[in-house]
Parts: sequence; structure tokens; C-alpha cells
Amino acid sequence: MTLEFRVPHDVDTDASPAPSAPAADRPRHGLRALLDRWAVRRAAARDRRIVEHLRELDDLQRLLTTAREVVERGWTQHAWFAYLDEHGRVRKASSAAAMDVQGRPLVAACLVGAVVSAAGGPQAVHSQPVQRALDLVWHALARDEGQPVAWCPAPDLRMARVRDLTSWNDAPTRTAAEVASLLLTAERVAVHESERVQARRVAASAT
Repeated sequence: MTLEFRVPHDVDTDASPAPSAPAADRPRHGLRALLDRWAVRRAAARDRRIVEHLRELDDLQRLLTTAREVVERGWTQHAWFAYLDEHGRVRKASSAAAMDVQGRPLVAACLVGAVVSAAGGPQAVHSQPVQRALDLVWHALARDEGQPVAWCPAPDLRMARVRDLTSWNDAPTRTAAEVASLLLTAERVAVHESERVQARRVAASAT
């Protein structure tokens, strides 16, 4: 007698096991999951810092524009400010006497004084916006405007740079137009730096 085996038509004898999910799609656990969460938080923190830096650069550009307008209204040498005293006479104030200008009509300012004035006046002289704006102005004077800016120099180096700017401002042949032009270059330095930071942000988001 011959035994005959029949295979039902609804059974796929060639069926293969269902493919498993790719490794990248599988949920991760333990240390791997912890590292993934840490990487996400680190990327988010980095992006927040970049956004803050871009906002700061926009603010610095506006500050430098205001400083340029101060110089265009009135420029002085061998003093930070020229102002009107209570008798309507023009007085000059050095960096040491800068607070004498507080509340007085400003007649003129030197390069550094214009930046201080644009940031809010003598009380802002040690503020970060003033220090960072002066970093940009010094870069405009001493470096190619398209090069990356060296931020946060050591205090003694920063003071030396302020002296550089003061000496440049007080040169006998210097003109107000040249000072305004340097501030305009510093504005462009801020723009270049913003573009560089934005490019880093785009590159980081693509990884």
C-alpha cells in the first residue's frame, strides 16, 4: 500500500522566520540607553550655548553700531569723554575720571569711550558687553576681519589691548572718520563670527 502525503494549499512550506528588527530600531537598555540619553542632553546643551552666543553677537553688533554713531556725533583724543559741566563748559574726562560724565551731556568720545558710552555709560566699563565689544574692535584693528575672534584674553592682555586701542585713537594723524571706519569693521567682524558659529550649529545638527 502506498502512503500519500498531501500538503494543504494554505501552508507555505517555504516560509522563512519573520526578520527581526534592525539593531538600530531595537530599544536599548542599561548602560547603552544611559549613554544615549546623556548624548541627547549634551547636544541640546551645546545648541543652547550656540544660540546664546549668536544672540550675544547680535547684541554686540548693535552696540558697535551705537558706538560708531557716538563717534560720528563727536570724537576726542587724549581723554575718554568730552562733556558739558554744570556751567555749560566743555570738560574732558580720562578713564580714571570717567564717572564725572555720569548724567552730563556727552559732547564727544574716543574709540574706547564710545564703546563704553554705547553700553550704558561709565558704570558699564567692566561689563561683559564692553569687554567683548573691545575684543571685536581690537580684532578689527590687529587681525584680518575674517579670522576667528580670540575671546576672553587674560586680564593683563586685555588691558594691553585697550592701551593699543587708546594709542591708535590718539595718534596725531588720526581722524574721526578712521575711528568710525574701524568700528564699522568691528561690526563686520561680529557678522563673520555669527556666520561661523551658525555654520558650526548646522554641522553639529547634521551629525
